[in-house]
Amino acid sequence: MAITKSAKKAARQSKKRNVQNVAYKDAIKKLVKEARALVLAKKIAEAKKLLPEIYKAFDKAAKIGVIKKNNASRHKSRLTKLIDKKI
Repeated sequence: MAITKSAKKAARQSKKRNVQNVAYKDAIKKLVKEARALVLAKKIAEAKKLLPEIYKAFDKAAKIGVIKKNNASRHKSRLTKLIDKKI
């Protein structure tokens, strides 16, 4: 339990940031899951239309520090490769 004033504030900030970070990660997971489902269903055109949204979500998360830049880049690359391979 936080005792000092600064520790209490840090705990509040941590809680607030955690909620935001989880929201960004959930958005990414939802979009990637949707894209993978479209690929499995052989709806490649729809999956390609979803790519800009996925890129935006990954870039935003990397920009604010939820995930690392190379992590975002790797995931975007692998997803794009998956979609292009299924053509």
